Amino acid sequence: MIPQHIQFVSADEAVKVVKSGDHVHLSSVACAPKVLIDALCRRGDAGELRNVYIYHLHTEGSAPYTEPRYEGIFQHHAFFVGANVRRAVQAGYADYIPVFLGETQKLYRSGTLPCDVAMIQVSPPDKHGYVSLGASVDATLAAIECAGHVIAVVNRHLPRAHGDAMIHINRIDIFVEHDALLEPALFVEPTPVEYAIGKSCAALIEDGATLQMGIGSIPNAVLSQLVNHKNLGIHTEMFADGVLDLVKRGVVTGAKKIIDKRKIVSTFLMGSQEVYDFIDDNPMVAMMDVGYTNDPYIIAKNHRVTAINSAIQIDLTGQVCADSLGTTFYSGVGGQIDFIYGASLSQGGKAIIAMSSVTNKGVSKIVPILTPGAGVVTTRSHIHWVVTEFGAVNLYGKSLQERAKLLISITHPNHQETLEKAAFERFGPHFLYVANP
Repeated sequence: MIPQHIQFVSADEAVKVVKSGDHVHLSSVACAPKVLIDALCRRGDAGELRNVYIYHLHTEGSAPYTEPRYEGIFQHHAFFVGANVRRAVQAGYADYIPVFLGETQKLYRSGTLPCDVAMIQVSPPDKHGYVSLGASVDATLAAIECAGHVIAVVNRHLPRAHGDAMIHINRIDIFVEHDALLEPALFVEPTPVEYAIGKSCAALIEDGATLQMGIGSIPNAVLSQLVNHKNLGIHTEMFADGVLDLVKRGVVTGAKKIIDKRKIVSTFLMGSQEVYDFIDDNPMVAMMDVGYTNDPYIIAKNHRVTAINSAIQIDLTGQVCADSLGTTFYSGVGGQIDFIYGASLSQGGKAIIAMSSVTNKGVSKIVPILTPGAGVVTTRSHIHWVVTEFGAVNLYGKSLQERAKLLISITHPNHQETLEKAAFERFGPHFLYVANP
């Protein structure tokens, strides 16, 4: 039951607190407050606003504020380049702030970025006056702490998640009531290549390990092959549908975790309605501040942390590009290095980069050098395991020439000769005599 003293206003009335030059934070993923976004855009259409800065991580659904017609009205700065803003960022109508996912909250708390208005979605309040941020805690909690005004859309379809997601209604200034189903994120069935990658990754995961992995076909392929494992734990930045089957089967228990024992820890999530239903009032799930989930030293407290992330390219020395296609930005730094480093510090941990050996067009992803302009997300000194459909190799502690040999061994056969020639030209004739590690 909504407390009687809460006064609801319309979305158009709520966004009147936004002034030209303000900095606005939006909740992430499926929690992006679409009704407020649309109302803000109506003010832009009416010529009432100029140079309003909009910040967020990945959001599901449309992002109309990035359209060319809003140039000079909205200045978009994403902490991650999602599919809905990718074209706008690449065209220059929107922009991207490179930042480790774990430090997105620090941008607000340190005052590096101001936050004048936080626009969020919450569940209806309970009898104690607490609402939940649902599927988006991430940097949203920090934005709430720092914002001059907090506008909350109360949505009965938002899951009542536990952990740092719970906030009291006295932290909210303006309430809007709007019930709408969350935008689902659906994923295609993994391909045979992705299942092969998943099989090699699964072979590296030990019973009792704590897992981090992203979302998409490769993570789902990995998870599908863990049904015979025991007592796995989850400490991740996000999860999706693939985890649910392992919980139902009793594979994911968290019983061997050192911290947050028997808890699934995440900072945001996206998936089908089943995922949102799963976290609703579920004490097994702790939705936490991103400064906690992505702190490498907190990650490392659990043993056998196995972090599985992906890449766009890897060069023969082990440099990983995961955010751009040359100079064209495609995604973002995200939490890759947070978990690569955290897993490498964990007792018995494994840091894994998993990717197909070639693109959909047959171009090798293992390359002599990264495409000019490509960003290095995971450095050659951070890299450990690399997995393709042709196997798994561990580059940690290996010399440059040994790394090249190992990476070529898991490259698509069509490209091995080319890479061997490139390695010979780079390292000299001694490369021919380097023993296979």
